[in-house]
Amino acid sequence: MRAQSTRHHIIATAAAVFARDGLGVPTRAIADRAGLGVATVYRHFPSRADLVTAVVTDRVHRCAADLRVALADPDPWSALSGTIRHFAARQVHDQRLNEALTGFDEERRTHAAALDALVDRARTAGAVHPDLSASDVRTALMAIAAVRTRGAATVTRLTDLLLAGMAA
Repeated sequence: MRAQSTRHHIIATAAAVFARDGLGVPTRAIADRAGLGVATVYRHFPSRADLVTAVVTDRVHRCAADLRVALADPDPWSALSGTIRHFAARQVHDQRLNEALTGFDEERRTHAAALDALVDRARTAGAVHPDLSASDVRTALMAIAAVRTRGAATVTRLTDLLLAGMAA
């Protein structure tokens, strides 16, 4: 395996393990799950903090990429509802990793501006209620995050209800 692909493999494996079991999983367990020696993991990530930072940074960058795709979607409702559904899926899938997604203030501002643009576009197109605000959508996202531990079916049902309430 090339060094770069090994690094990506470690990040992907660690993300899956952290999402399922939390950030306290030992590096040796991540190495075992990745099918690598612990020394290989430490060669790429000299400390656990480095590995956690790499995983969280990867998630933040993926979110930014998803928002860019949504902003490029010509259908405003599809873009906004898809973003909300993607957020809901990540809340379920990355439950234990979500606790580490703090900081990244500049990225949060960029993500917030993208969400504002998605809501404005959907409102302008008449795809959502005319009084729907980005603040309303953020409240919906907080509600989704609040029920994430209740399982995918609950998150999906709440997401469906919230989107139905937003739609024009």
